Amino acid sequence: MNWTLSNKITAMRILLVPVFILAFYLPAPLSYYASGLVFAIAGWSDWFDGYLARSRNEETAFGRFLDPVADKLLVSVALILLVDVDFASTILVVILISREIIIGALREWLAERAVVVHVSQMGKWKTLTQMFAIEGLLLHEDFFGFPMHEAGTAFLWLATVLSLWSAYEYIKGALPEFRKGD
Repeated sequence: MNWTLSNKITAMRILLVPVFILAFYLPAPLSYYASGLVFAIAGWSDWFDGYLARSRNEETAFGRFLDPVADKLLVSVALILLVDVDFASTILVVILISREIIIGALREWLAERAVVVHVSQMGKWKTLTQMFAIEGLLLHEDFFGFPMHEAGTAFLWLATVLSLWSAYEYIKGALPEFRKGD
């Protein structure tokens, strides 16, 4: 296992999950800003560790494993907590988390078959939209007159649509492998 700087940043993102949970359950409105800040730091660290890995030529197998684990853990925990306090639609969260499980399993299955699947552009847009949705829902209250909760809800709907669209693209791309059988 190679502990590059980018892998350390990814591991830090996992360690931020319990900090995020604690911040989320602080008394309101402090919880909105504290959890929003922790989530924003973790979200930006995802971009930053990827940038570092590519720019420093430090991409590792361990990093390719750990990065999506950190992402899915942070996002899933955030979405579940938002449902817990009735800030997010349960059905949208179920769709988003189910998609992550299905596509993660599909990517793993394809990797076992030596089929390389790259993240689609639609998947990247889904992730960005989902991050905006979660941040808006975490902040919850109007921010300088801007309705964060309503914006977060709109982005959550958009993220769900993009999530289903990108899942369709992944599955469509995997169809030739399904047809080959075992």
